[in-house]
This record gives sequence, C-alpha cells and structure tokens, in this order.
Amino acid sequence: MKETRVQYATGEIGKTVAGRLLPGTDLITGIEEICKANDITYASIANCFGSFQEAAYMYLVPQEESVVGAGYGELFVADGPVEFLNGTGVVCQRDGDYDTHFHATMCDKEGKVFGGHMVKDKTPVLTTVDLVINEVKHVHMYRDYDKETELIQFNPKAKA
Repeated sequence: MKETRVQYATGEIGKTVAGRLLPGTDLITGIEEICKANDITYASIANCFGSFQEAAYMYLVPQEESVVGAGYGELFVADGPVEFLNGTGVVCQRDGDYDTHFHATMCDKEGKVFGGHMVKDKTPVLTTVDLVINEVKHVHMYRDYDKETELIQFNPKAKA
C-alpha cells in the first residue's frame, strides 16, 4: 500500500467579504486589493465567477527534465469575450507580499470549455467578477520553493 502524505495546519474562518471586481480590473490584483483593504493576509476564495475581456492562463504539460515529469507550459491568452464559469484559490504570502494561487474554468464565445492556472496582471474583467473571500485565521499560508518537486508550492503552517 502506498504511503499517504499530507501537510496541513488547522485554523478558522475569520471575516467574510462579498465583493465585485469592476470592468477593467485584473482578476488576481483585484482579489489582493480587496484583501489589503480589509486587512486580510490569508484567505480562501469561496465563490468566484463573471466575465473577462481576455484570459491568460497556463496548464500542466509533460516535461521530461522536471523532477515530477510535468510543469506549466506556455502562456495562453484566450481572446474575449470569455465567460468565467468558476474559480477557486488561496491568497497566500511569499517574500513579504501577496502570492495568490488561482485556477479557473472558462468558456469562449463558441462554448468551448477550458481552464487552468490564472496569471496575474493579464486577465481584465469584462462586466463583473462576483466573489466571496473568506479570511483564514490562525494559519500562515505561504507559497514557497519545495525541494521535493522543485516548484513553488502551498505551504500552510500553524501560527505559533
């Protein structure tokens, strides 16, 4: 039987912020600005959907040179309008600043569904992005270099 390996820290949900990102606002930058304005350091994005002018994302592809055999491929930019069906993520810290890890499911004007890892400063809102942010308390949520995978990974730790 294969070993089960996990890493976690236990905390609790703090304040909940319901918000809307207005046209032209970048998806991830907007999320981080809402967190800053509400003194939220770490968070979970509970609900998130809307539309984009265009969407920049990456997804996993085989990479023989990678320790795990895969990594993010080239940057894709989907021309708009893009329907943003659903997104989820964690608002973390890295090197003293926000580092939000966010994935989305979207569809184009023909209804073709696609998605992946969203890229900051490259995904402007078309009409709206409606979202609910839940603050995570009593846990430090970092994104750090992981020696085992040789990638930046989620690294939750209990607050001392």
